[in-house]
Amino acid sequence: MTQLIEVAFKGNRKEFFLWDADEAPPLAAPVVVDADRGEDLGYVHALGELATRRSAGVAHGLGTAEATKKARRLGTLDDVRRLEEVRSQDEEARRKAMERVKANQLVMKVSDAEWQWDRKKLTFYFTAEKRVDFRNLVRELAATFRTRIELKQIGVRDEAKRLDGIGRCGRQYCSSSWLPELRPVNLGVAKDQRLSLNPSQISGACGRLMCCLRYEHDFYVQQRKRFPKEGRVLKTGRGEEKVVSNDIFRERVTLRGIDGEMRVITLLELKRETDGDLVAAAASMVTDEHPIVPMIEEEGELAILEEEGPTVAVAEAPAAEAPAGTEENGDDQTEERKPHRRRGRRGGRRNRAGRDRGSAGGNGGGPAPAGN
Repeated sequence: MTQLIEVAFKGNRKEFFLWDADEAPPLAAPVVVDADRGEDLGYVHALGELATRRSAGVAHGLGTAEATKKARRLGTLDDVRRLEEVRSQDEEARRKAMERVKANQLVMKVSDAEWQWDRKKLTFYFTAEKRVDFRNLVRELAATFRTRIELKQIGVRDEAKRLDGIGRCGRQYCSSSWLPELRPVNLGVAKDQRLSLNPSQISGACGRLMCCLRYEHDFYVQQRKRFPKEGRVLKTGRGEEKVVSNDIFRERVTLRGIDGEMRVITLLELKRETDGDLVAAAASMVTDEHPIVPMIEEEGELAILEEEGPTVAVAEAPAAEAPAGTEENGDDQTEERKPHRRRGRRGGRRNRAGRDRGSAGGNGGGPAPAGN
């Protein structure tokens, strides 16, 4: 019975293969699989239903496509010893490649080298900020190692995943141990969690923002929706009070009254104080300096009644009612467009009017001189 298995190789590289034997291979067992123009040896990482689910969900999975490569057989002790000998030569190959990179004056960093189990291919993984022309380098490496050479450019996060290590939390990198996909992390995630924006404190070993910043981000976003926005002025049982800060973990809100007195109450107590006379609170939202924003309960969560901003008439008006001077249809409105006037120079406008009057007087348009 043919089944799908997932095989792990060096550097957390994993691929999916078909297993045609009747008995499924045990987990962590060495297997010889099809490779590029040859064979490679890896270890079983997942099989059966688990491998099928992982193939549809992980980044290196097959998705909706079908597996074409096959796992040939279980590896023997001699196969494992041969793999260990090949792995011991990877570092030496990487150093030789770095020497050729420096000789060719290429701006790239060779991160790792991986011999194929049958030594028919040698793969180099490198990082570079810009595009690199390494055609001459490939020819030199092929002449040096007498095998097929492949260069793969990877990102810095993929480099950390491949080389592995220990993070600042004292545990193995998430990308190397269990994280199935490296999702992008932007600075907005750190801002939502009110973390320090110092890059040295929120960056991982790869120099990018830590992957774990995304783990609790949804919790922060959902919790802050239940709290009033900081800086809002609310009408509570003590009058007008301004929201100073929110403690989303203890569900407490810090308020400051008009007299400057500070107090800390729970979110439930704040909801009770602002949930009394909602109509009166909404009617009192007329002060310009301190607009009162009542809090209402929607679907079990505390929400804020947002103020309606000014309506932009230009954005909602039809094309025929567009203000004069705006370009809507190119040259179609050239005849209806008013003459362009330069605004912001009152003196120039007055001087221009004076020149017009002067010219009119010179041409006989002004009052006639005395004696005529």
